[in-house]
Amino acid sequence: MVFDCFGARKKVVIAMAHIGALPGSPLYDADGGVQKLIDGVMSDVEKLQAGGVDAIMFGNENDRPYVFKGSPEGIAAMTAIVQAIKPSLKVPFGVNYLWDPLASVAIGAVTGASFVREIFTGLFASDMGLWQPDCASAARLRATLGRKDMKMLFNINAEFAHSLDQRPIALRARSAVFSSLADAILVSGPITGQPANQSDLRDVCDVIKDVPVFANTGVNIDNVRDILGMAQGVVIGTHFKVDGNTWNAVDAGRVKRFMDVVETLRCDGTAS
Repeated sequence: MVFDCFGARKKVVIAMAHIGALPGSPLYDADGGVQKLIDGVMSDVEKLQAGGVDAIMFGNENDRPYVFKGSPEGIAAMTAIVQAIKPSLKVPFGVNYLWDPLASVAIGAVTGASFVREIFTGLFASDMGLWQPDCASAARLRATLGRKDMKMLFNINAEFAHSLDQRPIALRARSAVFSSLADAILVSGPITGQPANQSDLRDVCDVIKDVPVFANTGVNIDNVRDILGMAQGVVIGTHFKVDGNTWNAVDAGRVKRFMDVVETLRCDGTAS
């Protein structure tokens, strides 16, 4: 079992619902406003749920260039958008405010999310500068807000960044579970939409047995069999988009074809 919210299912597909650029970010459409953002992500959520995904994760991937500390207007808008979509959700949901662990926990806690994803541990040289997340404050905020049930998914090798921690990735994963109470470990590729190194994913899966391991980027219809043969789940965004472009709307046909493959894998035991 991955998490209680997924019942007895052992392998899960978490689909990204990418919100348009939020207020305060350079690409924000002030004329369309927050209502346009709600309408856009609602359309994607409807297609993802119709295609049979197991969960939805809301993210602000369009807020480029990214920041380490969310703005008040961005956090407020994302909270309002998730709350507006929530009555239409038929599956568990999570949130990720890039790249702010505290904002992610805060939004997730008040909206009733089942999980949050972020870079919670490590030290990175990144496109945004030196990256030093604060896991302890995020975990304490979760407790203060009374949401110890909300799972924290640790992305341990950040996109757009290089880890300055030279320990092998499997050791960093074990350490995150032991010292920082990770509820799940996520293994990513170097950039959104690019697959994780399968040897890295295998190494992490070999040593992490107490919490689930997910492939976090670059999962597609061609590699999902191999990935779900190792990991307990996948997070998928880019492959579900029109033409496989991260910034496009969700393509309902791509979602359905992918989930049909996953259901076949579940039936034959590869992804039970």
